[in-house]
Amino acid sequence: MQKKLIAVAVAGALAAPAAALAQSTVQVFGNMYMEYGFLSQGAPAAGGVSPANPDFLQSPGSEIGFRGEEKLGGGMAAWFQCASTADIRGQGPQGFCSRNSAIGLKGSFGNFFVGLWDNPYKRSRVGNTGARDTGAFGTAHLLHGGPGTLAINANPEAFARRQQNSINYDTPNFGGFQGMISVTSTNTSTNRLSNNAQAKARNVSVAGVYRQGPLSLGLGWAENSKTYAAGTDSDAWHLSAAYQLGSVRLGGAYVRMDGNPTAATSVKRENYHLGAEWKLAGPHNVHFGYTRAGDTKGTVASTLGGGAASVNNPAVNAAGNTGAKLWQVKYVHDLSKRTFTSVGYTHLKNDTNGNYNLGGLGLANAGSKNKGVVVNIGHRF
Repeated sequence: MQKKLIAVAVAGALAAPAAALAQSTVQVFGNMYMEYGFLSQGAPAAGGVSPANPDFLQSPGSEIGFRGEEKLGGGMAAWFQCASTADIRGQGPQGFCSRNSAIGLKGSFGNFFVGLWDNPYKRSRVGNTGARDTGAFGTAHLLHGGPGTLAINANPEAFARRQQNSINYDTPNFGGFQGMISVTSTNTSTNRLSNNAQAKARNVSVAGVYRQGPLSLGLGWAENSKTYAAGTDSDAWHLSAAYQLGSVRLGGAYVRMDGNPTAATSVKRENYHLGAEWKLAGPHNVHFGYTRAGDTKGTVASTLGGGAASVNNPAVNAAGNTGAKLWQVKYVHDLSKRTFTSVGYTHLKNDTNGNYNLGGLGLANAGSKNKGVVVNIGHRF
């Protein structure tokens, strides 16, 4: 009898934590992507030495993380996520929870969360068809001023941001439509005087997405407020769309970027993208993309970010021609629902005074060309 009582007590002790754990779920997830390519870097400066033409490895977008959720009753749940960069080359580790990471509450009221997260402007881009954000096939640097995990007062010319110190709210889904809003805290003002030009710098973003049947539409706006040394602002908006037409997915985006780096200067740039993804048969796919970065217009010698001209942020030039064109095509083979491999060609041509490079690679001499042949493999889990 005593042995039976002991057995029951032990079973009860073991069952208690199991019952508690049953109320919460934790999932490990990730995305591993590697590309290997051969790069032809553009023409040298007049009389200069020709650039090297390297082969390269990149692992853009790779991550590993875990997420969990606990049902609280009444249709409400608490959730968290911690995602970290997984640079499987061993070259660029960025620390724990360095990608989309947050804690929040969700329910019939929508989703409220706080942390490091892609802003609504970035999440509402549905039309980057036939391309990627980053890497050799990346378009974000031409279209949106570059991607990345960014501090509150960093990179005022970049709008598709993974934003630090962000407070976010997503509405419920209303017949295919969902709204999103985010605003940062003012952490960077803890050591500033009230009359400082960057006092209470913020990043704000508002967007809406509509997905119904074969159609997807996205409209997003972002502002980097008081992030220039002069205390003025920059903002951008985009309109993007995608449509599934049988075995072909068509997509495109239009972007307008504006900045006032000083009270006396005004800068703008208009960019667009067109792409297609054609599922031929079975695992065989072909992707096409064309991206155009327009001229930087406004006060001569100023840039959208207010500082010196830099890679992917050219200065206004009285002669114009500060944009660039990017073409890409690739064959994609689906090895399974979670694993694919591809091979493709990408070509970036700067206008006479443009100084963009190819997805973070290559020289950015004015008027230069950068070309690459790239193979890659990706796996999601």
